[in-house]
Amino acid sequence: MGTTSKGLKLADILTTIVIAVVFGVIYKVWGPLYEVVKVFGFHADQLIYGMWFIASSLAYLLIHKPGVALLAEIAASSGELVMGSQWGLEVLIYGVVQGLFAELVFAAFRYRRFDVFVVSLSAVGATVGSLIMDFYKGYIEALAPWNMALFLLARFVGAVLISGVFAVSLAKALEKNGVTQMWRPVSKEDYDALNR
Repeated sequence: MGTTSKGLKLADILTTIVIAVVFGVIYKVWGPLYEVVKVFGFHADQLIYGMWFIASSLAYLLIHKPGVALLAEIAASSGELVMGSQWGLEVLIYGVVQGLFAELVFAAFRYRRFDVFVVSLSAVGATVGSLIMDFYKGYIEALAPWNMALFLLARFVGAVLISGVFAVSLAKALEKNGVTQMWRPVSKEDYDALNR
């Protein structure tokens, strides 16, 4: 399945920004929820960490063009920053790195696949980006090996479930309800691509 044109049009950029603004608000609300889940221990908070990657996944699934995953993640993290993120400017840096790693996965498939497998791989890519930042910032390097394994497993599983499987389900619902008709007519081929 290919796109009609490779370049981003103004409608693509504006749609990506709207998606990003919505998820910027969700990201802002997600911060306190993330802190609440921490009290359960066993890295339960990492199971919901994948929400911070979903803007890139959903934008890619809806727009089908190169660059939207990175743009969406940068715009969403910028929105979270402007609304007063508890992590400050750091949230924007994470957004750039996570968006870049997600975008690299889509590029590896030449922007031609829009299925659960590829979107889940992009979630894994974004997770790798977030972990690079975590190690750089010194957040997790002191964890014991068993604790690190639990931490990594929880973050990867959460990312695949939220930014992979859930993002595809959300895209299917939006396509089925005709929301995407405003900027991109949906063909049967588009819908079938989500079911692979």
